Amino acid sequence: MAHPQMFDDADPFLARVRELALALPDAAEKVSHGRPAFFTTKVFAYYGWSVKADGEWVQRPHCVVVLLDPGEREALLADERSFVPPYLGGAGWLGVDLDLTDEASVNDVDWDEVAELLDASYRMTAGPRRVAALEQRG
Repeated sequence: MAHPQMFDDADPFLARVRELALALPDAAEKVSHGRPAFFTTKVFAYYGWSVKADGEWVQRPHCVVVLLDPGEREALLADERSFVPPYLGGAGWLGVDLDLTDEASVNDVDWDEVAELLDASYRMTAGPRRVAALEQRG
């Protein structure tokens, strides 16, 4: 059974994440488990996630889930925007909310930081040839 789509293609947060992720060498997008996933041969980022709180699944529709090296991950865990995503958290993945309040807008996000998180996760998953291509681009 296919998962239902759990995102809005018109979401401005997703549009910006998509722009940043797909700018990386050989990056592509697919829908996995109802959410956008960005990958080369392996997934390097997801957009949106769900977490269990008080026995209920709570949607976090405006977040990125990335794979980080342990040092970066530990530092970011102290940030109130960060969370350990179910299923992937044990393998080093981390979620970062892009909107902590209902009033947050796409203009409130530090997109340079999001680009750095996507870049770091890409480097963990893309392989040496793609990382070298990324570095050649400057």
